[in-house]
Amino acid sequence: MIRGIHHPAITTGDIDRLLPFYRDLLGFTEVFGFGWEAGTDMSGFAAGITGVADSTARSVLLKAGTAFLELFEYKQPASTRSDDRALYQQGFAHVCFDSDDVIADHARLSAAGVPFVSAPVDVGPMRLCYCRDPDGNFVELQQITDPASDLVLRAALG
Repeated sequence: MIRGIHHPAITTGDIDRLLPFYRDLLGFTEVFGFGWEAGTDMSGFAAGITGVADSTARSVLLKAGTAFLELFEYKQPASTRSDDRALYQQGFAHVCFDSDDVIADHARLSAAGVPFVSAPVDVGPMRLCYCRDPDGNFVELQQITDPASDLVLRAALG
C-alpha cells in the first residue's frame, strides 16, 4: 500500500547550477550524493532499473523538513530539455514547498534574482506564489495562514 510521496526528482543538464537554488536559496540540506560512470558495474545496474543504457550520472538527495527532493544530472547520454512547458500543460506542473513566511521568502529569493510569476497572494487559508528554478521548472511556495484549516486537512488525510 502506498504510504505517501517520498521524493520528486528533477533531471538537470547542470547539477552544479541547480543545486545552489534548492540548497542555498530554499534551504534544503544534502543527505547524500552518488553517481556512476558508463561501462562500470554500477552503470549496468542503473540501466536495469532506469532503462538508460551506458549512462554516466550523478545525483544528490536533499531534505527539508519531512520532504525529500532528488536532483539528477546525466552526462551520458547528454541531458536536454525538449520543451518550455507552461503551467497549464500536461505532465508534472510544479513542486510546492511549505513555507513559514512566503512574503519573506519571496523578498529574499527576488533579491537573489529568482524570477517570480507574481508577488504572494492570499487564497483562502493560504498565501502562495510561483517562481522558476534555474532550469525553468515551476516552484510554488505556500504558507498556511489559517492553522485551523491545515489541521482539518491533515485530519482528513489521516
